Amino acid sequence: MKSMLKGVLGALAIAALSSTAFAETKLTIATVNNGDMIRMQGLTDDFTKANPDISLEWVTLEENVLREKVTTDIATKGGQFDVLTIGTYEVPIWGKKGWLVPLTQVDDPADLLPAIAGGLTVDGKLMAAPFYGESSMVMYRKDLVEAAGEKMPDAPTWDDIKRIADKITNKDKEIYGVCLRGKAGWGENMAFITATSNSFGARWFDENWKPQFDSAEWKDALTFYLDLLKADGPPGASSNGFNENLALFNAGKCGMWIDATVAASFVTGKDSTVADKVGFALAPDKGLGKRGNWLWAWSLAIPAGTQKEDAAQKFIGWATSKHYTELVAAKEGWANVPPGTRTSLYANPEYAKVPFAKMTLDSINSADPTKPTVKPVPYVGVQFVAIPEFAGLATTVGQIFSAALAGEKTADEALAEAQDAATREMTKAGYIK
Repeated sequence: MKSMLKGVLGALAIAALSSTAFAETKLTIATVNNGDMIRMQGLTDDFTKANPDISLEWVTLEENVLREKVTTDIATKGGQFDVLTIGTYEVPIWGKKGWLVPLTQVDDPADLLPAIAGGLTVDGKLMAAPFYGESSMVMYRKDLVEAAGEKMPDAPTWDDIKRIADKITNKDKEIYGVCLRGKAGWGENMAFITATSNSFGARWFDENWKPQFDSAEWKDALTFYLDLLKADGPPGASSNGFNENLALFNAGKCGMWIDATVAASFVTGKDSTVADKVGFALAPDKGLGKRGNWLWAWSLAIPAGTQKEDAAQKFIGWATSKHYTELVAAKEGWANVPPGTRTSLYANPEYAKVPFAKMTLDSINSADPTKPTVKPVPYVGVQFVAIPEFAGLATTVGQIFSAALAGEKTADEALAEAQDAATREMTKAGYIK
């Protein structure tokens, strides 16, 4: 009887140990509905097979909604997510507040591009790992530019863009010379407009944090943007963000699209009707020494306070590794690997054959977040200002500028409203008196 009891107890103990060993840890991952992230979700069997004790739950959201939900959750310590997809704007601010966990399992951190890793490092610690890095550039239809009797320079000016767009536009055939972001949002239309304004010599604030929307440079930049889209853009441009313009370009309706370098693999991919007709050029300038391109990385981070840090570290290590890059290359081809993160990728002879590889790297390297504008400024950030108040303020300004694009107000009225809103916010926050 004693030996039977011992056997039963022993079996129960083994079963308990077994169930503990294989107890499942579920990671809830908040991410953006961009193509590279969707592709990652389709490849996660590679991770879960190697880590059978970890399961993944995805919360995939449109860019503006993602930012709102993730910011609310981390600021209130809601604990809804174990892994966050956040950008170069949030990382230094949240890292300094102690809201993020330093990463310890990133594959070969010394291989990360300095321009990208620098924006994700706080006090010498990597607080987020870049899933993909980007700048912005011109993607254009070589056939339409040639048919218009034009040649796209590798480094065009805004005058080149306007001239070529005017010649390409044929609204009767639903061909629009240029597609640009118009949807309101600090990371939507304001990313594009702010980067563009830098090239026109404008800046958000002067050296004493006084808002500058009443400057001649801002009037030139916003007027140019509005006039260009009204003359040569698609209808309803004030509702178009990254994904909407990607769909228009892939459907053959855009002669040019100036947007994130990461879009290059999609406009040349299987879902594009014009994949074999696409050329690439640097973002335009006005001859003042700054191009209208930004610098950004969508990165994976761990919120402080998560109960699942070990599993989250493993997942981020996998998703941002060289192994993952090779996995995508094997399954989808080198053109579809996440770009803009690693020096080794751009040294790879196979990747060098990808038509947009060099232009992407050149665009990333030409953006300087420490000196983003022609005139001196007290802030860092190319298409954003790295202060906590920026997201709310730029969302307000984005709504004002989107309304101007929709024809609800003039450029002068929009700039006056933006100046008032910025002055109020900066006074309230104590930057100016």
